[in-house]
Amino acid sequence: MVVLVDVMLWFAVIAVGLMAGVYFTFSSFVMRSLDTIEKPLGMIAMQEINRVILRSVFLPIFFASSAACALLAVVAIVGGPSTGSTAMLAGGAIYVVGMFVVTVVANVPLNNALEATAARGPDGEAMWRRYMQRWTVWNHVRTLSCMASLALLVLALAERI
Repeated sequence: MVVLVDVMLWFAVIAVGLMAGVYFTFSSFVMRSLDTIEKPLGMIAMQEINRVILRSVFLPIFFASSAACALLAVVAIVGGPSTGSTAMLAGGAIYVVGMFVVTVVANVPLNNALEATAARGPDGEAMWRRYMQRWTVWNHVRTLSCMASLALLVLALAERI
C-alpha cells in the first residue's frame, strides 16, 4: 500500500505541476494576448482552443490528476495520521476544489456560453467582454490552487522520503 501511495503521489506532483503550468500560461499572457488582437479574432481563437483542448492530452491529465488528488486526500483521511498525510490531504483537497470543481462550475459553463455565441454576431463583443473578465478570474483561482496543491504534495513527498 505504501508503494502505491508513493507512486500516486509522484504522479500527482507531475500532473498537478503540468496543470499549474497550463493555467499559469493562460493567466499570465495568453488571455491578454487574445484580447489585444483584432476583434473578434481573440474570441474565435479561444473558441478553437476550447474545441482542440477536448481532443488533446489535456483532458486525460485533467481527470487523472483530479482522481489521484481525490484518492490521496481519501487515503490521508482513512489511513490516519502518518508521515506526510496532512500535506497530502490539504494538497489533494485544494486541487479537487480549487481546480476541478472551479473548472466544472465556473470555467466550463463560460466556455459553453462562448461557444454558443457567434463571434461576428451582434452579441459577440459583449460576450467576449464578460468571458474575459469572468473566465480569467476563475482561471487565476485554478492557477493559485494548483500552485498551492503542488507545494503541499511536494512537501508530502519530501516528508515520506
